[in-house]
Amino acid sequence: MTTETTDTLVLLRELEPVVETNLNRHLATAKEWFPHEFVPWSQGSDFDGPLGGQAWDPSQSKLSEVARTSLIVNLLTEDNLPSYHHEIATLYGRDGAWGTWVHRWTAEEGRHGTAIRDYLLTTRAVDPIALERARMTHMEAGYTADHPDVLGSLAYVSFQELATRVAHRNTGRVSGDPICDALLAKVANDENLHMLFYRNLLTAAFELVPNAAMEAILRVVKAFQMPGHTIENFGRKSVQIAMAGIYDLRIHHDEVVMPVLRQLKVLERTGLSAEGERTREELVEVLTKLNTAASRFEDKRAAHQARAAARTA
Repeated sequence: MTTETTDTLVLLRELEPVVETNLNRHLATAKEWFPHEFVPWSQGSDFDGPLGGQAWDPSQSKLSEVARTSLIVNLLTEDNLPSYHHEIATLYGRDGAWGTWVHRWTAEEGRHGTAIRDYLLTTRAVDPIALERARMTHMEAGYTADHPDVLGSLAYVSFQELATRVAHRNTGRVSGDPICDALLAKVANDENLHMLFYRNLLTAAFELVPNAAMEAILRVVKAFQMPGHTIENFGRKSVQIAMAGIYDLRIHHDEVVMPVLRQLKVLERTGLSAEGERTREELVEVLTKLNTAASRFEDKRAAHQARAAARTA
């Protein structure tokens, strides 16, 4: 069997034709949209401060607490775009098809934060001072990729872009606001197109270096974290989001991990080395544990909801 290389420059060079093909497909598929068209500007008013407006009060928000929490987490995650750009531009480069994609991806991601922040502030859904302080704290911490190699990066973003799409879409649905739902549907569509781009590259990487690609997928699935995991009090916020069914272990297993693995045909691929087969066997074990953990969480949530219903009966 030919020795597989994981050398960064070799992989980037061999994958560049695939990048160019998928970049052209993306540009032909992506639909232009404008954040300002999804912000209800007529609902806006000046905040307390130099302009002498009205101070923010929680009663002004029409969103539920969990919808507000999820939107803030989604926004703060998007806010770290400069760090994300630095990570992928450093890894993938700024030239050729790779560079064109890096800048295009960054430009599309940039409108997400703009749109969500404008919506939240215009509708007075959040405390603007607390939001700005949270943004400063989160961005000052920066972001360092957990998987800074080519294969690890492609594996991570294939799952992460889909996870982000699901989180945005479900947040829109629980918001109770048709405007918010429509806005986040646009954001989610962008994330889906990004997922398709990266997943196609990962598919091509599987053809080039199947054993190394399998190892990268195992590594990512075992230790997957959302890019916003460094947000202050992220653990508490993620539990709240999970309890509301916006993004939980069951969704992660059923709607993110397994669809990507099925599309890549990870569990059916042939031609792996003995080490590659062992890696896949370990991946199956990890998936079994993830599925079990998801079921346990569902049981705990159902019990919690039953107790809460009994208290209010």
